Amino acid sequence: MTHRRPPSIILRVTPQARPLEDQVAVVTGASRGIGRQIAIDFAKAGAHVVVTARSSENAPSRLPGTIEATARQVEALGRQALAIPVDVTKEEDIQQMAERTLKEFGRCDILVNNAAISAPAPFHETPLKRWDLVMNVNLRGPVMCMQAFLPSMIERKSGRIINISSILAEEVIPPMVSYSVSKVALEKLTQYAGQELKQHGLPVNCLRIEMSIATEGWMYRNPGMDFSDWEKPAAASEAPLWIATQPVDWTGNVVTIADARQAMGKAAEAKAGVEDLRQLRPQ
Repeated sequence: MTHRRPPSIILRVTPQARPLEDQVAVVTGASRGIGRQIAIDFAKAGAHVVVTARSSENAPSRLPGTIEATARQVEALGRQALAIPVDVTKEEDIQQMAERTLKEFGRCDILVNNAAISAPAPFHETPLKRWDLVMNVNLRGPVMCMQAFLPSMIERKSGRIINISSILAEEVIPPMVSYSVSKVALEKLTQYAGQELKQHGLPVNCLRIEMSIATEGWMYRNPGMDFSDWEKPAAASEAPLWIATQPVDWTGNVVTIADARQAMGKAAEAKAGVEDLRQLRPQ
């Protein structure tokens, strides 16, 4: 997998200098965890946020968090928020979400494809139905979201796409085969789309999360485990914010959190997530 060192551009987000001022960001899987933190940090950087996920107040999950709760946090930061229930396996949900976004805001400046699931099992024991579900959420979902917004982005010659991948695109950690394959494909999609859309001035880049992040999903499925030395979701959200501020000709790249931290002039050292992932029952 091609992996390029990012340019050294330091990002500083302050109340006086908000790099995403009045941009419109669409974040999938934003009811909790990394997606919620991306939505909040983008709002702090000045963006209005379309918050999407399956978990809503009308259809709550066993895990904490809803799109409405995230939207209220965005609004508390003085930004506009639009909470839309979306199942990324359903084309009609995505089309309706794109239509509502364009009707409400007139554009999508940043699309963050964060929603993902896993179905841990050895390959020979993985039911085809579960394999298809992982591929539909983790790969087909981003494809449909990209295709829903690209016509308006191409027309405006403005917009960017950020895909969220995982160290499992590189590491082999049984029984995560379906999840890993989906993330390898997402990274390759990023590289192809980045090159093809460069002529339209639309950068497409990917964050490969390589660190241990303590999300609600991990903690819910592993009660009693010590997560005190794990990174918080904010560790994974600062990198997408950095990616969202790069020049439009920087495209088709796969970078890690450490890469982004180094480019921002921060200490890149953090606990790697591979060994932790071997011990868990992933989301």
